[in-house]
Amino acid sequence: MIVRRHIVAAVAVLGLSALSPALARAATESAFTQPAFEAAQKAGRPILVDIWASWCPTCKAQAPTLSSIAADPASHDLVVFKVDFDAQKEVVRKFGAQMQSTLIVFNGATEKGRSTGDTDPASIKALVAKAGK
Repeated sequence: MIVRRHIVAAVAVLGLSALSPALARAATESAFTQPAFEAAQKAGRPILVDIWASWCPTCKAQAPTLSSIAADPASHDLVVFKVDFDAQKEVVRKFGAQMQSTLIVFNGATEKGRSTGDTDPASIKALVAKAGK
């Protein structure tokens, strides 16, 4: 995940033309901030909110599937917001999440689905697909 953030930062600094087309089409991933979340909602973007914890084995099991989805060119419009379960308690409460490993998808301002503790790649992909509808 850290490497992905550096790639996203490089895209912002260098401009999309300086990197390969595949990287330019990758989903945008960043730490959650309310202004960025609201901007993505207003833009009508598909959004994935990933409420995770560094110590959570379920979150670690979800990570490869989430990385795969974010890297897929078909997800180029997807905005992924990472919410640290331990450090961002107010945001966790705002989303009504009871535990880490919670995934919530939005299409713009409309919540389209959520799951908690799911590690099945097919059902995670199906959940994220709802953000595009």
